[in-house]
Amino acid sequence: MENIQANPGSGNDSIAKSGWIDRALNFIEVVGNRLPDPAILFLILMLAIWVLSWMLSGVSFDTLHPATGEAIQVTNLLSGSEFARFLSGMVTTFTGFAPLGVVLVAMLGVGVAEHSGFINAVLKKLLAVTPQLLLTPMLILVAIVSHTAVDAGYVLVIPLGGVIFYAAGRHPLAGIAAAFAGVSGGFSANFVPSAIDPLLQGFTQTAAQIVDTDMQLNPLNNWFFTSASCLVITLLGWWLTDKVIEPRLKNVAIDGDKEDMPAIHELGGREKKALYLSVAVMVAGIVGLVAWMLPETSALRDSQGQLASFGAPAMKSIVPLIFLLFIIPGVVFGYAAGTFKQSKDVIDAMSKTMSSMAYYIVMAFFCALFISEFARSGLGTLLSVEGGNLLAAMNLPGPVTLMGIILLVGFVNLFVGSASAKWALLAPIFVPMLMQIGFSPDLTQAAYRVGDSSTNIITPLMPYFPLVVVYCQRYVKGTGIGTLVSMMLPYSLVFLLCWSLFLVAYWTLGLPLGLQASYTYP
Repeated sequence: MENIQANPGSGNDSIAKSGWIDRALNFIEVVGNRLPDPAILFLILMLAIWVLSWMLSGVSFDTLHPATGEAIQVTNLLSGSEFARFLSGMVTTFTGFAPLGVVLVAMLGVGVAEHSGFINAVLKKLLAVTPQLLLTPMLILVAIVSHTAVDAGYVLVIPLGGVIFYAAGRHPLAGIAAAFAGVSGGFSANFVPSAIDPLLQGFTQTAAQIVDTDMQLNPLNNWFFTSASCLVITLLGWWLTDKVIEPRLKNVAIDGDKEDMPAIHELGGREKKALYLSVAVMVAGIVGLVAWMLPETSALRDSQGQLASFGAPAMKSIVPLIFLLFIIPGVVFGYAAGTFKQSKDVIDAMSKTMSSMAYYIVMAFFCALFISEFARSGLGTLLSVEGGNLLAAMNLPGPVTLMGIILLVGFVNLFVGSASAKWALLAPIFVPMLMQIGFSPDLTQAAYRVGDSSTNIITPLMPYFPLVVVYCQRYVKGTGIGTLVSMMLPYSLVFLLCWSLFLVAYWTLGLPLGLQASYTYP
């Protein structure tokens, strides 16, 4: 690793220049890294939204909101009342920014586990039993499954991707890229049902009932397709990481602080005993949690007895459970191995982790304000609905329409990140429209999920994007927005193309989409 010499922040000099793909990605990196700091970029974008909202607030649009049936109106964010609202709500907008609490609480526990040596010890054992050839697909598969636990993958699997690759003698940014591609790019490729399934199904069913009031859909109406997609995304991500991304990174210097680099050493006798003890404690905790969840009257279930619904205490407790899952075995390992001598050492580990998150907190402040103002302006709603109406007016053949929906959703996703918010806007347009030409709501929803996932990893407006930049800067200080976008763009384009074609092939072969799902209507 230490023999890599090039400066990563210098654009084209940092990456091999062979081939037009490399040249294009190098150009994207150079342009992207010349953009202002992410925090300042969010501030500039917010100011632009203010000005645009003022300019368009007096325009009467004929576009109707699909949920209310009323004409969409752009809100003037520079009016006295709106600016007063912005100032009075600034603190709560920041503190209520969902990713902030998720990241900080989870990282407190993960930080203790890391600084005690527990994570490094586990990784050492993991690397010993995982063949080098299978390291990449293993990481991507774990990343895909991780978003079953809401946003756990962003705060746990992505940084561990860098640690695992660095420990294996590979470039850590390739590990971060592979994990990011799995967690976010493969968001809808999962063989484990999650809360997103009934959430999207609810919007799809409501939209379908505009045409057919008796329409009922199964929450797992895309389960077979998303399960098969898990294999597709894993294989594509494996090839891209090993054959495209990592070769481009071979000349990128790892210049992070040496003392902050994960050091994976051979385990001593005391460390092995500490590892066995801490893993036993972790397993006991997981068994106890499962035993608590199993009874139908468990306090972790919702009023309907469900565990996977968004209202279930189990789902609401994911982040605290991650905190406990790592801090308890981390403390046990620390004391057993001798890395922790007193309680202050545990607090110092938390403090050190929080100090490394300072830059992210600053970016999160401006990101939270921008996202709030963009949603408040109504511009995102106008963009989404106008795009859907345009596609509907084109009256394209069935398969072309399906591909058009995927591409449109992928484009809108660059500006409106929330999967549920986008589908709440687009489902009342797409679902009834395609039902009229014989497409089932189940198939339309599957197309939406492909487009919604594929472009997550290339938009700086995605709330966790700045956090991934911070993860990369741990190893390569010059990492900027352009570096990450150019690194993730091959994943996004290949996923978008191949996953779309996979859906068309899946449809052509008539393979089942999910439980009680169909391809045609009626």
